[in-house]
This record gives sequence, structure tokens and C-alpha cells, in this order.
Amino acid sequence: MALFIVSPPAIEPVSVPEVRRHLKLDSVADDDLIAGLITSARQHLEMILGQAFITQQWRDVRDGWPAARTPVLLARGPLRSLDAVRVIDADGVAEVIAAENYLVDPISSPARLVCASGEAWPRPGRTLNGIEIDFTAGFGSLADDVPGPLRQALLLLVTAWYEARHPVDFTPDMSGLPTPVAGLIAPYRLRCLA
Repeated sequence: MALFIVSPPAIEPVSVPEVRRHLKLDSVADDDLIAGLITSARQHLEMILGQAFITQQWRDVRDGWPAARTPVLLARGPLRSLDAVRVIDADGVAEVIAAENYLVDPISSPARLVCASGEAWPRPGRTLNGIEIDFTAGFGSLADDVPGPLRQALLLLVTAWYEARHPVDFTPDMSGLPTPVAGLIAPYRLRCLA
């Protein structure tokens, strides 16, 4: 499975002026640095959590379907919409699977996709990357749609990186995060129980 961003978020959950106020900076000299830190920190927290903060579109590319009756788990949430499910044939032509042939569970975390009752998923015509699932994830399109604790965690992480100015350990878990940041984001971590 590979996950690709198709359309990144239009805005960031926190703005450069918000971070500047948080840092108590009067100068705009570091605005470009701060903007880069905001984007990097958001992407890092989204990776750790398996969550998209601001609405964005993703493509999940797979080689094959899971075993019968096993749901496809979408690796980025919260799910806003399932936009398309396609199967690629041996000639590279994509066939869109009609929405009535599958069920989507947007309530679960992660969201689940299953074949409709009595239906079988069509087999891809190529061995690698034969299935594409396009979906939209995120808390919403506005900064205020992002839960307050996640916005606060983002401010704290940007502040820590701005003040430290040294290489950051980008681990896929919370071990490299400042303790207050890890505590704020812990309730939002996507967990697979299966």
C-alpha cells in the first residue's frame, strides 16, 4: 500500500502571525522560517496521528484487495468523503467501481471500506498498483475546524523547533516530541484494533 497526497490543504491550522505572537516576536524577519516550520510540524503531527488537520485529498494505491469480508482501512482520517474507487486493468485502463458496490464506514477510526453484500471486488489486471482509492480527509477547511488541542500542539512544536534550531528526530511515533505536545495529541492518534 502507498498513500499519496493529491491535493494538499489550502491553509495551515495556525498562521504565521499566531506563531509570531506565541513566540513574542515583533519582527517579521523570520516569517519564511516560521511558515516552513508550521508546514513541517503539521505534516509531522499528521504522520504520527494518521489524521489530516485541514481538508485534503489523498490516494491510497494497493496491489490487491484484503481477504474476503476484511475491510479496507483508510490510513488518513477523519474521512470527509470517499471520492472514487478504481481498478486498473492489464492495459492500464482504470475502471471506476460504482458507489452502490461498496459500503463506507466514516464513523470508525480508521474509516473502513467494504464490498457490498453479495458482491466481490473486481480483481485488478496488473500485479502491482492495480487499485486506487481516492478520498478526502480532514477536520474541515478552516483553521478553527481543527480541534484546539491539536492547534495548541502545533504552536508548541513550532516554538520548540524555532527555539532549538537543530536537526529534529522525525520518528513515526511520539518519542521525539516534547512532552506537552505528545500529551495534547495522544487522544487523536488513529489506532487500528484489528
